[in-house]
Amino acid sequence: MIESEDVRITRAGYDEYAELYARMVEGLMDDMLFDRMMLDAFAEAVRENGTGPVLEVGCGQGRVAAYLTAAGLRVSGIDLSPEMIRLARATYPEISFEIGSMEQLPLEDAALTGLVSWYSLIHTPPQRVPAVLTEFARVLRPGGHVIFGFQAADEPTGVTEYAHKVAPSFRWAPDTFAEVLAANGFRATAKLSREARPDERTPQATVLAVRV
Repeated sequence: MIESEDVRITRAGYDEYAELYARMVEGLMDDMLFDRMMLDAFAEAVRENGTGPVLEVGCGQGRVAAYLTAAGLRVSGIDLSPEMIRLARATYPEISFEIGSMEQLPLEDAALTGLVSWYSLIHTPPQRVPAVLTEFARVLRPGGHVIFGFQAADEPTGVTEYAHKVAPSFRWAPDTFAEVLAANGFRATAKLSREARPDERTPQATVLAVRV
């Protein structure tokens, strides 16, 4: 698979900012009520569907994988940034973390009961998102669950490009994202939008979906 320039830029950016990012997010989950609510709902949905493996795609330094592991899920993580994976392994040695690409997951078809994409699609150009979602659908069992977190667009529909420290990024309106999910193997089951916190520049969104 030929790697695109935006992937190389994103990897280099997260390698450069890995230590800073890890310090920024340390303990952050404690203050994120709505994030915890949606992650808890995802964990409950996965548990109801079985006890199979869950993969966090774009796991960063592992905080979400660790949260879901504490909730009783069998979670592993992949990330394109070697530095992020190094930090994740050092911080959470009980969880398996590997370097990998969301566009070509190293898994058999229908291998997972759950998949987490927590702010990991934000640097993917919108025209490539359907292919990534198709790859997610491939590795999820029918009835498996997926959760997405991302910066939300200000408008009720559409996608907006915005400046990010690491690489060019894209903000999705939740309804628009749900439509793309529906065209690529998923059905959105819950959407949450919240206003920006004082330390955030944009509204935020979470979408839960099931593999149809």
